[in-house]
Amino acid sequence: MRIRLTLAATATAVAATLAVVIAAPAQAAEYSSALKIKGAQYDAPGRDSNRCATGNSKSEYLTVRNYSRTAKVNLKGYVVKDATGNSFTFPSNHYLEPGDYVKLRGGHGTDSDAKNVVYRQNCNFIWNNDKDTIYLYKPSGAHADTHAYTRSRDDRDGNGYITFHG
Repeated sequence: MRIRLTLAATATAVAATLAVVIAAPAQAAEYSSALKIKGAQYDAPGRDSNRCATGNSKSEYLTVRNYSRTAKVNLKGYVVKDATGNSFTFPSNHYLEPGDYVKLRGGHGTDSDAKNVVYRQNCNFIWNNDKDTIYLYKPSGAHADTHAYTRSRDDRDGNGYITFHG
């Protein structure tokens, strides 16, 4: 009787462990990618205005970093999305050396490898100021990184910037 109870308890513990492993959040898979979302200025400083000439959508940005120690990564074809499906696909070659980063900014501008910046060529804001989810997909469509945030939980100093990976 005692052996059966021990076996049943062990089987229950194994099943619970397997359920946790199988139901692991999508963010656990992010570590298979060299590229990760370092942080996001999800709420541009000042009063939000998406007017191309005078607005502040250029001040909303996402920093993507190459966390590899050895691999150079081409951003071409990588996709950034929000929870409602707004998306941006990196349209051209932009290489990130190991440890390098790029800021994906709203608004119009000239992409620059030297200045580590790519513009979305769109003056609309992409991330919500209260809460959202940011997805980064590889050109193959596989997840590279995902982060959900809420202003109240994640932005303790209220500056509109959240760091996801140091």
